[in-house]
Amino acid sequence: MAERKSYLLRLPPELMDTLHRWSKDELRSLNAQIEYLLRDAVRQRKKGLVEPTDPPQEDGPG
Repeated sequence: MAERKSYLLRLPPELMDTLHRWSKDELRSLNAQIEYLLRDAVRQRKKGLVEPTDPPQEDGPG
């Protein structure tokens, strides 16, 4: 099996709950569901189905 890298991902609780319910509906683990969604988004972007967007800006101090 190919080597996998770990990455800490911080998500808002509501998004985490939604993803967890979605993963249960599709009989996947939460990790597998997130990986599936990311792979699908990358595939669609490569095909030109999704317009690239600027990453969300985090609010800074002040």
